[in-house]
Order: sequence, then C-alpha cells, then structure tokens
Amino acid sequence: MTKFDTRESLPTVFGNKLAILPVTRGKYVIGEFDLYKDFPETAVGIKKLTGVRIPDYYETIDINNISSEANAINVMGIAGILDDFLSQEGMVQTVSGRMGSGVFSFEVETLDRKNRHTIHVQNSQVEIDGGFENQNIFSIIEGKNVVHSNFLIRQLYYPTRLWQNKIQKQIRPVFMIYSNNVFRLLEYRFSDPNNYSSIELVQERNYSLEDVDITINDLVRVFKETNIEDEPNVTFIQADSFNKVISLVENLKDNPMSTQEIAELFAFKLRQSDYYYNACKYLGLAEKKREEGNTLVYITELGTDLLKMKYKDRQLAYVSLILRHRIFHDLFEMVLNVGEVPDKNFVIRKMKELQVCSDNLLDRRSSSVRMWLYWILNLINVE
Repeated sequence: MTKFDTRESLPTVFGNKLAILPVTRGKYVIGEFDLYKDFPETAVGIKKLTGVRIPDYYETIDINNISSEANAINVMGIAGILDDFLSQEGMVQTVSGRMGSGVFSFEVETLDRKNRHTIHVQNSQVEIDGGFENQNIFSIIEGKNVVHSNFLIRQLYYPTRLWQNKIQKQIRPVFMIYSNNVFRLLEYRFSDPNNYSSIELVQERNYSLEDVDITINDLVRVFKETNIEDEPNVTFIQADSFNKVISLVENLKDNPMSTQEIAELFAFKLRQSDYYYNACKYLGLAEKKREEGNTLVYITELGTDLLKMKYKDRQLAYVSLILRHRIFHDLFEMVLNVGEVPDKNFVIRKMKELQVCSDNLLDRRSSSVRMWLYWILNLINVE
C-alpha cells in the first residue's frame, strides 16, 4: 500500500505536495517533500549506443527474450556492460534481495527547497535488485524493464546508507532501465551522504547487444520506401514518449492488460493509459478485445512480428510505421531538407491543414508530433 515507485503513482489524496517514507518495518512518515528524481530527457540529445556481445558458450541466454529485471541485470553483468560503464574490471554480483536498513538518520528537503526535515530510520525493509563488487568498489543496481519519467530516490538512497555502515569501499549507485533491447545506465551520487535530496547524476550511457549502427542514409531509405496510407479511424496521438510506446508494446507481448493494469504498470493516470494505447493502435501495434465481460488490450500480429526483429531492423520498422502517416511523412521530409525538427507553430499549422484532430487539441498534440520526430532523429548513432 505504500509502494509508490514514481511521482505519478502517489495516491490522489496526497495531492501534489505529500509523499511517504518508511522509517521502520511498520511505521512511515508523511510530509511535504519531493522524494523523486526525473530521468534526463533523451528526446533532444543523442546518446552513443555501445555494442557489446555475450560469449557464444552461454547457451541458456536468449538476448531476444530478456523478460525480467533480474534477467536483464544478470545479462548486464555477464556481458561486461557494468565493467565498461564504471571503468572497472571483474564486477561480480554478490548481494540481492530484501534486507534490513540498519539504523541511520538523514535530512530531506521540502518541495520549495527552503527547509529540511530530519528522518530517523530503524531497520526499515530494503530491497536491492543487484549488488556488484570488485576489489575497488561496490555498485548498487536498481533495475526496471518499464520506461518511467522519474524514480523514487529511496530505492538508491536507503541501500547506499545501509552499505556505507557496513563496508569501507566506495559505493556507486546505478539505475538500469532495460527496454527495446537497450540497457540504459545512469550513475548517481549523493553529494551530502546525510541529505536524501543531494542526489546528482554522474554519468549516463546506453548499451545494446546487437548492431546499433543506424545512419541518416538508413532513415532516408526508409522515408523513400514508405508509402503514405489513409489515416486510420483512431484518436490522434497524445503520447510524448515514444520509448514508452515501445515499452507498452513489449509488455503486451505475452500479457494482455486492461487500461487500469497499464496505468498501474506505468504509473499513469487512467487517461494517460488510454493515450498510450491509442498511440499503439495508431501504429497498428495494439487492439482491444472483449472477452468474458472484460475489455483487454492485446498486441497485434504486426506488433508480435516487429518484436522478433533485430534491434536495427526493428527501429527502422517503427520509423516506417510512423512515416506512413502523412503528417509525419511531410514533416520528416522537411527535417531531411533543413536538418532540424520544425518549430511548434509550423507543426500546428501543418496539423490543422491535414485536419488530424480538432482545433482545441492542436497545441497539446503538436508536442507529441515533435517528440516522435526527435525520437527518429536520435536513432542516428554518432560518436
């Protein structure tokens, strides 16, 4: 009842101010503080995907079927991804699971950053997805296989404080997100170990086990080969994060869900759940079916076939599905000609010309159009 891993998952009764922290195994503190950290927005920044490989003798590992957070963490360790990311050698997983936090105190800042609260913790429950160690450092890993916009700092802070009281080595907390066959690693640090709110991003890098060499020529080829189709009878998109669209398709692969279950998985409000379902339907990747009185969202045959593709082919297939819609085809042609995504006013005028949605929705939904165009551009893998 108190597991709120993202800012959006907090209960409505908390409003926009309150949040909750465990202080023992049965007691909690509620206060006006922000316990969450936004992930960096990668839609307007290109990140290098570094190709890595799994040794051939691991017959039990299927890189096309990494279905859980634990599985992703294991593969990350075996492939040497964590070693490369942390510039270390011989990182081996030594701990995982639930454990007591020990006893410690810390400060957490209020939402306005003007005041601090002091919190005392005594043997609260802590769960570590993975702890990797070598002769120099200990790295705490928090892993997710669903794309969110932010995370609960406690998932890194409590384990950090626990192990700071137990070992002498430097502790390096890392958040790992596995989606779309890409490992996204973000290393954080606490500039003041006694201040929960002092979290800072140290570095970020993305890794893939497959060919990630996508060039502008690949995008031009897809653009030329994609034929514009008639617009489907589907609500026009209002889903800024194309990575979340992909994540939803992946999570539907073997698990049809209700819109309520989608909302819970992604920490969406219910209407956001509909937005992202409609985005998948717009691309032909998901559909709703009514069975035994329940309406569930299913992946389509097209979506299933797409997920079987290798990384590079799959990304280009997503691009083709986007560009078959005239609004995106026309705007991407402009991107190719001028080298950048057109501004919001131009996009709105184009949307109005093509009548993709009613006038009162143009402003909000133009943002999603621009973000999808940025997503396409950011596929280009450059040094």
